[in-house]
Parts: sequence; structure tokens; C-alpha cells
Amino acid sequence: MARIAGVDLPRSKRIDIALTYIFGIGRTTARKICERADVSVETKTDLLGEGEVIRLREIIERETTVEGDLRRQVSQNVKLLMDIGCYRGLRHRRGLPVRGQRTHTNARTRKGPRKTVAGKKKAPAKK
Repeated sequence: MARIAGVDLPRSKRIDIALTYIFGIGRTTARKICERADVSVETKTDLLGEGEVIRLREIIERETTVEGDLRRQVSQNVKLLMDIGCYRGLRHRRGLPVRGQRTHTNARTRKGPRKTVAGKKKAPAKK
């Protein structure tokens, strides 16, 4: 099993797909990394040679920000937005969608499960 950037890559997947298990690497970046490391994208992870794994690891360490460093950088960016009090920071602080989505009916992912508000009973009609 190949271990790159602190992540165990899945065994029987193509290397371009397996690299996407690393936080910060998507399909396009994975293909570029494979091309630079001179590794075929069709190669399965368990068939990689030790030299290929070392080349992939070195390219990822040298050229991309991944895993812990990237997570830290993203959280610092969000914290900065909240500290300066900009609109996006306020939305983060309140747990609401940040990028302009509607919140009247949707946004359940950000807002969490519905909180039921008890309805008022109507006053009995006077005669």
C-alpha cells in the first residue's frame, strides 16, 4: 500500500483516482502530478514500484500544499474573514450559506435540522 502525504492510498484503484484521496488534490492535479512523475495514469496503486512512489511523493511535497498545511491555511482564511467582520465572515459566524444561496427554504446543510416553532392557537370566535 502506497503512503503519500500521510494518507494510505487505496490498493486497487488507478493512481490518478487514488491521489484524489489526498486533501487538496483533485482529478486534474492528480493527472498533472502523474505526468510530471512519469507514471501512467492507468497504473493501479498496488502495482506501483518503489521508485514511482518516491517520485510522486517528492513532487507532491515540493509543488503542492496538501492535508494539514492546507486545512490550516483554509481555517486561518475563514478566521480572518470573521475577525475583520466582513459579510462573508458574518455568514461563517452565523453558520449560514456564504456564497449567496437562498435561505428561506433550503440551506439545510449549513443551518442543520429544522427547529420546530410551536404555532399559536387561534382565539375562539366571539359571538
